[in-house]
Amino acid sequence: MARHWLMKSEPDEVSIDDLAAAPGRHLPWTGVRNYQARNFMRDAMRPGDDVLFYHSSCAEPGIAGLARVSGPAVPDETQFDPASPYHDPKSTRDQPRWLQVEVELVRKTRLLSLREMRQAPELATMRVLQPGNRLSITEVDDAEWAAVLARLER
Repeated sequence: MARHWLMKSEPDEVSIDDLAAAPGRHLPWTGVRNYQARNFMRDAMRPGDDVLFYHSSCAEPGIAGLARVSGPAVPDETQFDPASPYHDPKSTRDQPRWLQVEVELVRKTRLLSLREMRQAPELATMRVLQPGNRLSITEVDDAEWAAVLARLER
């Protein structure tokens, strides 16, 4: 059974439109530098899992589309690149610290804004809405997933 995830991306780095324009509509999810988010990719995310593609740190944050995990967790190549803002000099190819998964576009949606999400009682338990949450990847339960999909169809 597929799990559901919310994955945040700053649209000036990678947006839903970038995913739509990518070859095969697939992109590696690079740059995750939080151990808990990394552990989700390593231990829990699997190809076929559903993704809410969330635009963060922008004028109007919110869910911008649906995606799917399309590749297993593998070392994030940006950690080895000294020119990358995600370079980690303590990470080695023998013992990489950071992972990535590949995601593929399912479809771009209307923007389900953070404001609208906060006003929806059925979404109140979503981790992204909890005070102090800064994780770039969070699990979404079945009821939350269904409620988001229903809101996106309005």
